[in-house]
Amino acid sequence: MNKPGILTAIPKRRYKYGEFTVVVLGDIESSDGIDYRYIMAVVKGADTEPGLYVTAERAGRMGRQSDYTMRILMRDGAEAIATSPAWGELDAFVQEGLEIVGKVLDLSDEVPYQLR
Repeated sequence: MNKPGILTAIPKRRYKYGEFTVVVLGDIESSDGIDYRYIMAVVKGADTEPGLYVTAERAGRMGRQSDYTMRILMRDGAEAIATSPAWGELDAFVQEGLEIVGKVLDLSDEVPYQLR
């Protein structure tokens, strides 16, 4: 599985979404050369490793310095969703990321709620 090379990160928020726990990370230092703004890691039940990631990565030379590319990483590959400056803001990233997670994992009957 492609996964972010996280060296250090600070958890910003946690959610329960059906049988999944979603952790949103910020202030990320990575070993893979990607400038992550946020990473959403999705863990199923008692699994120890995330099975799905949603990332906001600085677009860099391909876009404006304030643009972020949202990418989804799963066991069978990775795909860039779109690029927007909005995903540099935590609330916008979380809202869009949770919608993507809900669609990918078919959680239409579930509602995510924030854990304290």
